[in-house]
Amino acid sequence: MGVDLGTANTLVHVQGRGILLREPSVVAVDKLTNSVLEVGEEAKRMLGRTPGSIIATRPLKDGVIADFEQTERMLRYFIEKVHRRKTLVHPHVVVGIPSGITEVERRAVIEATKKAGAREVYLIEEPMAAAIGAGLPVTEPAGSMIVDIGGGTSEVAVISLGGIVASRSIRVAGDEIDEAIVSYVRQRFNLFIGDRTSEETKIAIGSAFPLEQELKIEVRGRDLVSGLPRACVLSSEEVREAINEPFMAIVDTVKGTLEDTPPELAADIMDFGITLAGGGALLRGLDRLMMRETGMPVHIAADPLSCVALGTGKCLDGVQNNPSLRKVLLTESRLGMA
Repeated sequence: MGVDLGTANTLVHVQGRGILLREPSVVAVDKLTNSVLEVGEEAKRMLGRTPGSIIATRPLKDGVIADFEQTERMLRYFIEKVHRRKTLVHPHVVVGIPSGITEVERRAVIEATKKAGAREVYLIEEPMAAAIGAGLPVTEPAGSMIVDIGGGTSEVAVISLGGIVASRSIRVAGDEIDEAIVSYVRQRFNLFIGDRTSEETKIAIGSAFPLEQELKIEVRGRDLVSGLPRACVLSSEEVREAINEPFMAIVDTVKGTLEDTPPELAADIMDFGITLAGGGALLRGLDRLMMRETGMPVHIAADPLSCVALGTGKCLDGVQNNPSLRKVLLTESRLGMA
């Protein structure tokens, strides 16, 4: 199995069968019995709507495990679900992790995956997995640049000959963009909206570059003065103003990575361009903003949401059949855990 263990969504790729699961990384737990009530899509519907006895949480924060026990429970549920609830399943698992996390955080991923039922665990850095999933020639002696904008982290990497030559990782991504919209609406309209409303607004009218035809949406929340429910109309220009700061932070990270890149590989990137992956790549006009700011050609991957999961699946095949892909995986022995 290949697992894209994301802050916002978890995807599971099963060898020979493709991506079988794509669900939010959310767990709902009964506080009184400490039992899991729902995982994934059903649990996400409970966010912000639960009584005091139920907690709906996202066990990953900024791309890393924030709640070890709930992450283990979530992984166990997903593993059993894709294997149609066979309890005695112990698969080999490749897990995508952010490139900027610490050794302790890497070990936490391995331990949680093992406790969830994996027989053997391999790790792969998410920008490498995204590049493989996007079909970039990562094992060739040429520079490929990937920008993976997820829920908790944005990963930028230049890859050549199966290795990451230059990379940067920042904890500014989808969650921070949602928070920027919440903050803007609070300051501009004195209205407090929830995270789900913010995410829906981003998807409906969010853009990183001026649109040919600007959009509008009505958002509902709680008036900060009266405390009563109220609605206001947001335009795509206002949302663009709200999310400009986090997107410019991502653009600056891309520029910084290009500055760290050897000149020969930078010349390759001038020819082949920058590839965008992750949910953030779906935001309208992001490719045009990146093109304007860097002067490089920018392409969006064919299936940006699935790139990391597809890459983990290809690497799982590589464990058995492709030695050139095997070296991109991090094992317990390479991490000093064996």
